Amino acid sequence: MTSIDTPAAIRAFIDSTNQGDSDAFAAAFTRDAYLNDWGREYRGRDAVRDWDRTDNIGVQAHFELIAIEPGPSPDSYVATLKVTGNGHNGTGPMTFQLRDGLIASLRIS
Repeated sequence: MTSIDTPAAIRAFIDSTNQGDSDAFAAAFTRDAYLNDWGREYRGRDAVRDWDRTDNIGVQAHFELIAIEPGPSPDSYVATLKVTGNGHNGTGPMTFQLRDGLIASLRIS
C-alpha cells in the first residue's frame, strides 16, 4: 500500500476526484498552482479547474493510490496512482510539491 502517511492535500486531490467534487478539487491547490500533464501546462487555480473539466472529474476519473513516497525536494511527494474513467487509464507517478498545506505543483508523467 503506501510507504508514508498521505498528506491532507493529496488525500483531498484523490477524494474530491473520486467524489466528483470540483470545488473541493480546486481548493486543494494554491491560487498560483502549476500543473504539467505530459507537457501540457496549466498555471493558476482557474487553469487547474479547466484541466479538471477536460481531463479529470469531467471524464469521471477515479484514482486508486498504489504507493506514496517522499519526492526529490522538501515537501514533495511521488504518488503512484491507478487511474480509470472515460479519459486516460493506467498506472503511473504523479509528483506533488506542497506549500502551506496545498498543492503548489503537480507533474503527471
